Amino acid sequence: MSMGVNLDGSGGSDNNYQAMSDINVTPMVDIMLVLLIIFMVAAPLMTQGVEVNLPKAKAGAIGSNSEPLVVTVANDGTAFIEQNPVTISELKDKIARIRKTNPNLPVYVRGDKKAEYGAVMKVMANLQQAGIEKIGLVTESPD
Repeated sequence: MSMGVNLDGSGGSDNNYQAMSDINVTPMVDIMLVLLIIFMVAAPLMTQGVEVNLPKAKAGAIGSNSEPLVVTVANDGTAFIEQNPVTISELKDKIARIRKTNPNLPVYVRGDKKAEYGAVMKVMANLQQAGIEKIGLVTESPD
């Protein structure tokens, strides 16, 4: 039985072990695909506002750099600022306060197609009295 001494000074056997320097990207790809699927499923559920049946119209989309303030008129005439119900008398004061903090905030009105024309016009009149000069109307594109 002979004892061998390696010339490299390791003193061990001839087996060479090297550090593994490859990165296994398969788990990362799996996680990214799962996150992509979750966001694709969850994105349609993140629509804001009150559920209303919008009228259909052929018009181009309005481009905007900031998130607009959405005022909704439900089919029974109830007004909402985002998802919060307000009375017509409260609407003007709340919009005026919002307008003071952000004077360039775009305002859109979403009116249910079964809502009375007068209810939508009351909301628009109160918006104009609160200092909103440009009001966008939200519709759906026809199929």
